[in-house]
Amino acid sequence: MATRKIITINEDLCNGCGNCITGCAEGALQLVDGKAKLVKETYCDGFGDCIGTCPTGALKIVEKEADEFDFDRTIEHVEKIRGADGVNFMREAHKQHEAKLQTPRQGGGCPGTRMRMMQPPQQSSAKVVAEGAMPVVMKSEISQWPLQLHLLQPRAPFFDNRELVILSTCSPVTSPDVHWRYIRGRAVAIACPKLDRTEGYVEKLAEIFTSNNIPRVIILRMEVPCCGGLTAMVNAALELGKPQNMVVDEVVMSLEGEIIRTNRIY
Repeated sequence: MATRKIITINEDLCNGCGNCITGCAEGALQLVDGKAKLVKETYCDGFGDCIGTCPTGALKIVEKEADEFDFDRTIEHVEKIRGADGVNFMREAHKQHEAKLQTPRQGGGCPGTRMRMMQPPQQSSAKVVAEGAMPVVMKSEISQWPLQLHLLQPRAPFFDNRELVILSTCSPVTSPDVHWRYIRGRAVAIACPKLDRTEGYVEKLAEIFTSNNIPRVIILRMEVPCCGGLTAMVNAALELGKPQNMVVDEVVMSLEGEIIRTNRIY
């Protein structure tokens, strides 16, 4: 036994969606009587990759007395329940975890809140802007208001017959390309699965999907685990509403503003 980081589950908040089961590369979680449970402490490495998949905030990493993580036994466990593909997935996840350990942490908690310094690109010195210069340097592509998911009306006219981009709060700040690449010509909904009060988000998204003729939805989220909650909420809304003739793509952005992968999820 040692004091270390490990997952805890608030059963009162858990809705039994099972997203955390697939989000855990170590197979440390399973559904028991409709609630997520930790199978064995030695299977949990404490990195919290599963947290970002939870739409209700039921998962949390805490420091407490627990059995040490056992990599070899966990590999055997994953091979038994998920086969060779599961083992490869777990090994890759742990390469990423080891890489993160090389970077000093600024505090604990969710990896998405960790302070990081980006290396700015080499640029020439900025010129002084004269008085009377135009107030806009780059034109906004926003064509609606409001933008935040809490404030949107599901049957707003700007949704119908347009593609919809669901933005994590950080993505348009991380990359200056977001406006012309993703917002132009599309309806927009902005949300943060970690910091927003997300009660009702799934139901509102389901109503938006089914009440409007939306041909395509693009989820633009950051690579940090907590941002995966945005995709989890969209998946839950798709199950609730089951829209016809609509496709959904997930786009994952690095902390440097680069697109690192895209997935067709619906």
